[in-house]
Amino acid sequence: MTQISRNTPQFYLTAPAPCPYLPGKFERKIFTHLIGESAPALNDMLTQGGFRRSQNIAYRPACEACRACVSVRVCAGQFVPTRSQRRIWKRNADLVGEELPPQPSADQYALFRDYLEARHAEGGMADMSVLDYSMMIEDTYVDTHVVEYRLRGPDSGVTRRGGGDLVAVALTDILADGLSMVYSFFDPGRANRSLGTFLILDHIERARRLALPYLYLGYWVEGSPKMDYKSRFLPQERLYPSGWLRVGG
Repeated sequence: MTQISRNTPQFYLTAPAPCPYLPGKFERKIFTHLIGESAPALNDMLTQGGFRRSQNIAYRPACEACRACVSVRVCAGQFVPTRSQRRIWKRNADLVGEELPPQPSADQYALFRDYLEARHAEGGMADMSVLDYSMMIEDTYVDTHVVEYRLRGPDSGVTRRGGGDLVAVALTDILADGLSMVYSFFDPGRANRSLGTFLILDHIERARRLALPYLYLGYWVEGSPKMDYKSRFLPQERLYPSGWLRVGG
């Protein structure tokens, strides 16, 4: 009888469920667990193969008749911001991002709830409790951190910490070849700042400082307004059946 090593990942397939991006379609996902000492290396390998992480689960779409979800990673070293992106970067020059251990806080959760209620009130995360949020942040076996963005304070030049209100948060994995933005949220009342774009620009810069070639953004879905913004960060690579293909630049 053949025995399977406990270190060998086991993959599972979900039942069909309504697609959150394309009306009238159904999605299925293949997933495995990221646990134990092998989790960081497995997360690296699976991310390079188009998987995403959620807590200690790595998953990717496995839809029978649709291949609309395309993994996207920005080529950080060659990225050239557009005129609009440069304006957004300057507009948020008064924000300071501090890297912290993956630990939840009360002000993080309050901002998270404000974000969900304003931007995703009908989404699958809308009823997440403080315990659910804590698990999203803490339940990990891989190298990850939280970046808190606060308004610059009088001592920020020395401490490199913000001294004002919490404006945005990003949960970010550190991979062998890049950074992966697992989840991010921000103050919905500061729409003039274009904080979603700013967080990506800041993470591209963070990848550059670490000499990492890529910033992984998850899935781009052509024809989905929710995902269109990811196509604006060029050059980037998209994962197709033939492999990663460069787009732009």
